[in-house]
Amino acid sequence: MQLESISVQEARELIITKQLLNSKNIPKSSEQLLNIIETLGYVQIDTISVVERSHHHILWIRMNKYQRPMLDELMKSKKIFEYWSHAAAYLPIKDFRFSLIRKKRYSDKYKTWGKANKKVISFVLDRIKSEGALQSKDFEGDGNKANGWWNWKPAKDALDFLFHKGDLMIKERIGFQKVYDLTERILPDNADTEFPTESEFYEHLILTSLNSNAIVSEREITYQRKFNPELFRSVLNKLEDNGWIRKISVGKHKIPYFTNNTVLELLNSKIKNNGIHLLSPFDNLVINRKRLKEIFDFDYTIECYVPEPKRVYGYYCLPVLSGNKFAGRLDAKSDRSSDSFIIKNLHFEENFRRSNSFDEKLKSSINKYAKFTGCSNVDGLEKFM
Repeated sequence: MQLESISVQEARELIITKQLLNSKNIPKSSEQLLNIIETLGYVQIDTISVVERSHHHILWIRMNKYQRPMLDELMKSKKIFEYWSHAAAYLPIKDFRFSLIRKKRYSDKYKTWGKANKKVISFVLDRIKSEGALQSKDFEGDGNKANGWWNWKPAKDALDFLFHKGDLMIKERIGFQKVYDLTERILPDNADTEFPTESEFYEHLILTSLNSNAIVSEREITYQRKFNPELFRSVLNKLEDNGWIRKISVGKHKIPYFTNNTVLELLNSKIKNNGIHLLSPFDNLVINRKRLKEIFDFDYTIECYVPEPKRVYGYYCLPVLSGNKFAGRLDAKSDRSSDSFIIKNLHFEENFRRSNSFDEKLKSSINKYAKFTGCSNVDGLEKFM
């Protein structure tokens, strides 16, 4: 049976709209911040701050009134929590139970390490139980040479172990440093802590992937995750049989994609994306590089992990999204000491046609983003435009 087909252009419009990057549906109020995170499913955290930390960048690009303390407030009000998606991320508290599977797997995988380091683990837990939330630096100088550990690293490793297995949660960050406390003291009383079955977990992955990405392939849903292929496909088939999802084809791509009727109905509204966005390298839209290449024909690599002689575009390039096409990549640095947002390189894609209107919109986007990163001045843009 031939699958219903949509064009690549239609797929792009749907994806950008569900990713909340359509200029017509960008949230305007701070109350909608939680909705953004719930829609995206996760917001990735990264330590690199050449221009701005990824989580703040991802949220600001979708809500221009976003301010950094808003995220802290969501943590304090226990509406989101920090754990692991495919990487470190902020997650909606409503999805807490689905983090339990990874915690169980982690605990089983590192059981031997836990037994071998039982003393330091107990020491760390006892201090947090009696003193309250602590950072890793609070354990500096606590080493006991008689017990075989005389620097703070074992305690730091124990904190990480207890966090990943679920005994500790991150209460907040101070200067980007994690503050750990007992899970029972952080988790809200109404949090769902029922351990999900593997089938429930796969159903959650499938439906949240569709909600945030509009159309997804089987490979994309399980991106960077361990899974049981046979059971996963049985869940897919069940959801399809029940009418919750449906298969479609996209352009000339041979692999089937999954979506649902609600997403496809968006095409009837004649959606059109005409905004310009400077995206984080860790943005939800671009994080799956293979999908990015297949659907958007954008071959992107973050080159800060590439040896300098092999870099083509720059250390930390921001993908430039214009409408439903990627126009180029911007290599920039926020030098807050000089109040300057420095443009090191701006490369336009070969198949992208610029216009005066595009140039003006891009300049405006760069100026707005520079101010968000804490810089009043933009230096070097004139060399590239």
